[in-house]
Parts: sequence; structure tokens; C-alpha cells
Amino acid sequence: MKLGIGIGWRPEIAEVVEALPGVDWVEAVAENLCSDHLPESLVRLRERGVTVVPHGVALGLGGADRPDPDRLAALAARVELLGAPLVTEHIAFVRAGGPLTASPALEAGHLLPVPRTWDALDVLCENVRIAQDSLPVPLALENIAALVSWPGEELTEGQFLAELVERTGVRLLIDVANLHTNHVNRGEDPATALDELPVEAIAYVHVAGGIEKDGVWHDTHAHPVTRPVLDVLSLLRSRVDPPGILLERDDDFPPAEELARELTAIRATPAAAPSALSAPEVVGARPSGRPAYAGAGPGARGRTAVAQTALLSALVAGTPVPDGFDRRRLGVQSRALAAKRADVVAKVAPELPEILGTGYRKEFLAYARNRPMSGGYRRDALAFAELLLAEGRPADDDARRRLTLWWQERASSRPPHRAGRLVRSARAALLGR
Repeated sequence: MKLGIGIGWRPEIAEVVEALPGVDWVEAVAENLCSDHLPESLVRLRERGVTVVPHGVALGLGGADRPDPDRLAALAARVELLGAPLVTEHIAFVRAGGPLTASPALEAGHLLPVPRTWDALDVLCENVRIAQDSLPVPLALENIAALVSWPGEELTEGQFLAELVERTGVRLLIDVANLHTNHVNRGEDPATALDELPVEAIAYVHVAGGIEKDGVWHDTHAHPVTRPVLDVLSLLRSRVDPPGILLERDDDFPPAEELARELTAIRATPAAAPSALSAPEVVGARPSGRPAYAGAGPGARGRTAVAQTALLSALVAGTPVPDGFDRRRLGVQSRALAAKRADVVAKVAPELPEILGTGYRKEFLAYARNRPMSGGYRRDALAFAELLLAEGRPADDDARRRLTLWWQERASSRPPHRAGRLVRSARAALLGR
């Protein structure tokens, strides 16, 4: 299916997206949509014949656990509501721990890379097949950006993607900004990856901006698209004419004119000259020692679960860094996860930074340092407020009363044994004790 040139639809720029010229289609984050009705902006776009593709971020198909049936059903419902021709997700894990490791469940709040090993590939392929059986339209999976590399990887990114497509028939969503990010952070050549993966399986392409910070490239989706990213798009267009190309922007939205210029630059990006391509002998290279695939047995899932839990625990709970990982890079990733967590909590609970003022971010990062998220961002906001109140903070009486009232209005579903302690704290705060 030919999609054309598109842009990521976000509520903050809904009117801008509707007015931008030459937008053939849009992509919407699936988890940000209700399952029974659409925002009016998307309704109007669909009435104009603009295709809307749901883009999932929460399945965690690269995780050790099998996909959650409720999450799959919710994603399928959004596909049906949008009348979408396909649905997309990521090659990533977003949670770890739980029954497979007999340890507390942990959430990353972010897309984390799976190890490019045969075990992880077996698990991913089985999870993808489960998802494909549950979804009403074809599935395409996106390569992600990474700050860290797993030790002992057995396949390159291109080989990993090629094996995934061969085993499952899944389509690919290739993010050229992520290929650039992995080039800067992990020394991986985008041209080699493009040569190794099956470009005929590409459903569409993402283009996004980023920034260098802490000595690494951060795929922020909040900065302009850079020339090196467009150069990777040029390399890709030398190998295939992708059915669709989409500009992603998730934060710090610029004026409409700037978005229009970026779309124009994407349209105008030509195929790279032949001299920019990799050597022909690289094309079609297969990994050595390729084992027969017989599904993901309990051994593969168990080993993957232990490895992913150890990594995620080090990132969000301050446990020791697993052997073989770059400690400095894990520190950068850990700080990035905490910063994103603070930003998202501020969005889902904007009253918290309003009540706490300039101290919000410092307080939240201190709270998050050794307290992993385990129940989503709204529960995370409640837990943060609970901690402050239990410790008699904030020091300002008016701010503490406001925070107490905010918590009381939202905490009715909290477990009774915790609520009792916090109600006493709340009552004391209201009385000014």
C-alpha cells in the first residue's frame, strides 16, 4: 500500500497537522487514543480520506513474557476504530521481572533494546506470531535507538531483522534516525544494516530529530531533523522506494512553518549516489552458526527474562550493573529514563509541578532514584505525592495542604494498608500539625 508523506499526529499540534499542505497520512500513538471514540481532529482527517495508522508503544514484544491479551485486544480495538490498513509496534522490551524471575515487576517507561542473540530472537518471533494472530491487520515492527550495547551479541542489527522477517513474515518500520543514533552510539554502519535487512519488507519509514548530550546521541523527537539523518534516508532510498515516509515530533513543537520545511526537506531528499553504497558482497550476508528455529522454549524465555530483569533493575532500581555493560553508558541511560519519567508524570499530573514549583524536578528525581515504576505513570504520580506527604513535605504549609487535597481526590483506589498511614498524614497536614 502506498502511503506517501506523513506526519505524526499529536494532540498538541492537531490543528497544525490538519492545516499542513501535502500530508497524505498520519500516525497516532495507539495508547493515547480511547478505544470507543476518536478525537475530533482525527475524525475530520479520516473524513477527508487521510489514512491514520496506530503506533503502539506498550506491547513490549521483545520482552521475555508472552504478549498481554488485554493489551493486544486494546490495540486491535483501536485498529478497528481507525479503519487502519496496518498497525505498528517496536522491537523492544518495556518491562521485566515478575513470575519468570520470581522478582518484582519493573517498568522502564521507555523502549529498551533486546539483545541480538538467538535466544532473544526466538522469544521475539514467538511473541510476534501471537500478536499477528490477535490483530486484524498486518503488523510492522520498528527498529529502536539505543544508548547501550548488550555484551555477547550474536547477530548484527540487519541480520536480526532479516531473520525476524523470514521467520514471521512481519513487515518493517525502519526509523532512519534510529539507524543514525546507533551509528553514533554503537559504531554501527547504517549502510551495512540496510544492506543486510530485507528492504522489500519495509512498510514505511520514520524520520526524526535528536541532539548530542553526555557524549551520546539522544533520539529526542523534540529537535529538528539533522542532515546526517537525511543522509541515512538517502541511503535507504537508494535501495528501495519506501511506501511511506513519516516525520515524527513528540515534544517542543515548532511553528507550523518549521514543520512544513522539514516535510519539504524529506520530500526533496534524493537517493544516494552509488559511491555511497556498501560493497555488493555485503548484501544478503547470513549469520554463521544459524540454529534451527523450533519456537521459544522455557529455557530461552527464562534466560531472556533473567538478563532483561538484571539490566532494567540496574537502570531503574540502582542494583549492580550486569557484567559486560558499559557503566558510564548505563548511567547516562538511567538518568535519561528518570528525566523522561519526570516529564511524563508532569504531563499526566500537571498539578504536581504547579504545587511544588521549581523544586518539582529535583524532588521527583530523588524519589525515582531507587523507586522503580511498576504501575504506570498515574500511579507513579500518586506514589510520589504519598512519599512527600508521609515525610511531611513540602515544607511550605500551603503547598502541603494543596498536595494533600490533590492526593485525597485521587487515592481512593489505593491499597488499604498504605492508605491508612497516608490518611493520617493527610489529616495532620490539613490540621497544620
